[in-house]
Amino acid sequence: MGLLSHRVERNEIKPGDHIYTYRAIFTYSHHGIFVGGSKVVHFIPERKFKAIAGTSSNMEEDDDTSSPCPTFPDCGFRQPNSGVVLSCLDCFLRNGSLHCFEYEVSPSVFMAKIRGGTCTTAPSDPSETVIHRAMYLLQNGFGSYDVFQNNCEDFALYCKTGLLIVDKQGVGRSGQASSVIGAPLAAVLSSPLKLLMPSPVGVATVTAGMYVMSRYATDIGVRSDVIKVAVEDLAVNLEWTNSNNEEVAEN
Repeated sequence: MGLLSHRVERNEIKPGDHIYTYRAIFTYSHHGIFVGGSKVVHFIPERKFKAIAGTSSNMEEDDDTSSPCPTFPDCGFRQPNSGVVLSCLDCFLRNGSLHCFEYEVSPSVFMAKIRGGTCTTAPSDPSETVIHRAMYLLQNGFGSYDVFQNNCEDFALYCKTGLLIVDKQGVGRSGQASSVIGAPLAAVLSSPLKLLMPSPVGVATVTAGMYVMSRYATDIGVRSDVIKVAVEDLAVNLEWTNSNNEEVAEN
C-alpha cells in the first residue's frame, strides 16, 4: 500500500479484483474488472470505437481495438452500441504498470492517499457477484460514457459494490472525477485565507485539507445519496431504456 496507489504483480490479482493502470504519463488511470483467464472487462467511450473504424487512430481513453490481439481471438469483444469491452490483460495494460483498487479502507487511510481513484471506504461484494455484474454489463451495456458521472472507474466501482448514485446532477462515484473537481474548488475556497494568513505554508495546509475533505465527502462509502441496485435493474434506474429506444427509432 502506497500513498499514491497500490501496485501489484500479475500473480497477485484474483478474479473479481478491480484493477487499473495509468495512461499518458500518469495523467489519468484506466479501470476494469479482472474476470480471470487473463481477461478484463472495462468501459470506454463508444464514440472511440466509431472513430477508429477503418483507421489506426489512437483513442483518447483506450485503444484496445485499434489492432488485433495476437494472443486472444475474443480480445476486444463488445456488443453493438456498447462501450463495455472484454480485453486481455496485456491489451488492457498496454505495457503500463498494474495496480489493484482497495476497498473498505479506513477513513484515515483514504484521506492519506494523495491521489483520488485508488481506494474507497465502501466494502466490496463477493467476487462471484462482481464477475456476474461485469459479464452481464458486457452483454447489456453500461449506458452512455461520461467523464464525470459514468466513466471507467464508475463502472468498476458499480461492479464491485452495486451502489448507484441517486443524485444524477452531482459527481459520480469516480475518485478521479472528485479529485479533478475538488482541487480547484479547494483552491478557490481557500483564496480569502491569504488575506488572513501571511504564511504560504498555512494557506497550503488549509487548501490541502479542503481538498482531502472534498474527496472524502464524495466517496461512495460515506455518501448518503447511494442505493444498492441489482444489475438486472440497472437499465431502468439509469433510464437507459428510453435513450436506447430513441436511438433505434432514429436509425
